[in-house]
Amino acid sequence: MIATIEKAAHGYTARFERHLQQSPEEVWGWLTDNDKLALWFGELRAGELREGGYMSFHMGEDIFERLAITDFKTLSVLEFSWWQDSIRFELSEEANGCQLVLIEKIHAITDHTPKDLAGWHVCLDVIVALAEGRDFGPRQEEWKKWYEEYIKAVEKAK
Repeated sequence: MIATIEKAAHGYTARFERHLQQSPEEVWGWLTDNDKLALWFGELRAGELREGGYMSFHMGEDIFERLAITDFKTLSVLEFSWWQDSIRFELSEEANGCQLVLIEKIHAITDHTPKDLAGWHVCLDVIVALAEGRDFGPRQEEWKKWYEEYIKAVEKAK
């Protein structure tokens, strides 16, 4: 399902929701364990997992950008800077698994915004597939499809 994009006091928010059949503890590992992170977002790594700690983004070569963790509650909240924006993962238990919410706080809409949103959309779908033991398959075609949808969604939200 596509993210909801809304105007906020300072910019915009995009909210993605996924329901998983796994426990919050199992899904938390997909967000914080570097071996699992590498399977759905090759450039992102966990550094110091605590409020005030950091995530790390591999920019290429030997260049890593530190992304400050601004909120952290084990098994339920991981929020970190995403350059001028921020990314927040929230996990909550449900009767038959858990809900995974990703909220991107967007400082300003740019031409790159639909690309990022399509990327997060596909990343979440990959997490769901991997958590269920399924192979997601080629991601580029899926990303292209969602990119077109997010171009429309961002224009509608403006």
